[in-house]
Amino acid sequence: MLQTPKKLMTLTLSAVLLAACGGADPGPAPSLPANPEGRPVFVNYWAEWCAPCREEIPELNEFAAANRGRMVLYGVNFDAASGDELRRQELALGIEFPTLEVDPGIALGLPLPMVLPVTRVLDGDGKLITQLAGVQTLATLEEALALALEEGEKQP
Repeated sequence: MLQTPKKLMTLTLSAVLLAACGGADPGPAPSLPANPEGRPVFVNYWAEWCAPCREEIPELNEFAAANRGRMVLYGVNFDAASGDELRRQELALGIEFPTLEVDPGIALGLPLPMVLPVTRVLDGDGKLITQLAGVQTLATLEEALALALEEGEKQP
C-alpha cells in the first residue's frame, strides 16, 4: 500500500520523536567494584530456594575467610533481590561475604547462569578464567584459586 507523502512524513516524524523519548542514557552497566590489587575475583550466584546453594555457603564462607587478601569473593542473588529483602536472605542463609545488588555479568559480557549454584572465577581485569557449576567444596575452590593465581602470574 502506497503512503501519501504527507502520511509518510508524519510517520517518519513520529518515529524520530518516539526514539528521542527514550529517556536519559542509563550509562554503562554496573561492573565489579574496583580491584586495584588485581586479585582474582570469585562471583557466586545463589538463590534462597536453591538447596545446593544453601549447601555450599558454609564452604564459601570458609574459603573467603581463609583467603582474605589473596582473592575477592562476591555473591549475586539470582532472583535480583535488593535492599532489605537481600539482607534478609543473606542472614537466612548465613552468607558472610558481600553480595552485589546488581549482577556484573552484563558489563563483563557474561550471560546469566543457566543452573545454580555457579561460581565464576575472574582474573584481576574481570576476564573469565573458569566457571564452576554445582556445589563447591573448600578443596575445589582452592584449586580454582591456584589456577587463577597461576594465570595472573602469566600476565605481563
